[in-house]
Amino acid sequence: MATIKHFLQFNDLTTDELNHIFARAAWIKGQFKSYRQYWPLQDRTLVMIFEKASTRTRLSFEAGMHQLGGSAIYLNTRDSQLGRGEPVEDAAQVISRMSDIVMIRTFEQEIIERFAANSRVPVINGLTNEYHPCQILADIFTFIEHRGSIKGKTVAWIGDSNNVCNTWLQAAEVLDFNVHVSTPPGYEVEQERANLYGHDHYEEFADPMEAARGADLVTTDVWTSMGFEAENEERIRDFADWQVDGDMMRAANKDALFMHCLPAHRGEEVAAEVIDGAQSVVWDEAENRLHVQKALMEYLLLGKVK
Repeated sequence: MATIKHFLQFNDLTTDELNHIFARAAWIKGQFKSYRQYWPLQDRTLVMIFEKASTRTRLSFEAGMHQLGGSAIYLNTRDSQLGRGEPVEDAAQVISRMSDIVMIRTFEQEIIERFAANSRVPVINGLTNEYHPCQILADIFTFIEHRGSIKGKTVAWIGDSNNVCNTWLQAAEVLDFNVHVSTPPGYEVEQERANLYGHDHYEEFADPMEAARGADLVTTDVWTSMGFEAENEERIRDFADWQVDGDMMRAANKDALFMHCLPAHRGEEVAAEVIDGAQSVVWDEAENRLHVQKALMEYLLLGKVK
C-alpha cells in the first residue's frame, strides 16, 4: 500500500510539491472561471470534521469537493460520537474506512496528529491552535498571482504570534523568503511551538513600523483568536499600537500588498482605509482558499497530475 500523505502543517510538503500545487491551483482556477467542468475526484468523498466554528473553511472545502466531482459530508463534534468521548483513534479508523479524504478543524494539534496516525486516507489540517496551513497556501498563491515568486521577498507579520504566524514562519523556511514579526511584549514567537528549524528566515522587531519597513506584503490577524475570548479586553489594550494603518503601509514597499485571513475587525488590528484600500487583496485571498485547496486535494488523492 502506498504511503499516505497528510497535510497537517505547512512543512509536511516540500518546495517542489508546493510549487506543483500552486501551478495546479492556477490551472484549476482557470477552469472554474471559464465554466469548464473538471471532475477528477468523481465518486470520492470528503469528510469535514469541525470542532471550531468556520465560514471560509467549510465553504471552500465543501464547494471545492463538489466542483471536483466529489461529495462532502459535514460532521460537527457536537453531533457525533467524537463529542461524546469516543477516542480519536477509533473515530479515525471508522471515518477513514467510509471516505477518501478527511479535513479537520480542531483545537490542539495533537488531536489531528492522533487522527492521522490511525487514518487509512489523507488528512488535512483545516486549522488547529498551532497551525493554519491551508490559509497560508492561499495567501502565498495570492501573492504569486499578483507579484510573482515569493522567494527572497519580505513578509511583515504584525500582531499576535498565533497559528497563522507560526505557519508563515514555516512557509518562509520551505519557500526561502523572510518574515519580519512584530508582537507586543509577552506575545512573542515560541520557536518550539512553531516547529521551526532555525532563525534564518525570520526576524523579530519591537517596533511594528520597523517590521513593516521595506516589506513586500503586510499581513495580520485578529488580536483575539478563537479560544482566547476571556483575554479580549486585555489584548485590546496590549495590541493598541499594533494596528496596520496607512502610515504602516507607507513604510512598506510602494507596491506592497495587504492580507488578512478574515474575519477582520476594522479599527482594531487593521484600519478601514487599509483593508478597503487599493493595496488590499483580502477578497482574492479568501476566494483562493477554494482553488488552492482543490489543488491540494487533487494532489493528496491522485499525486502529480499534469
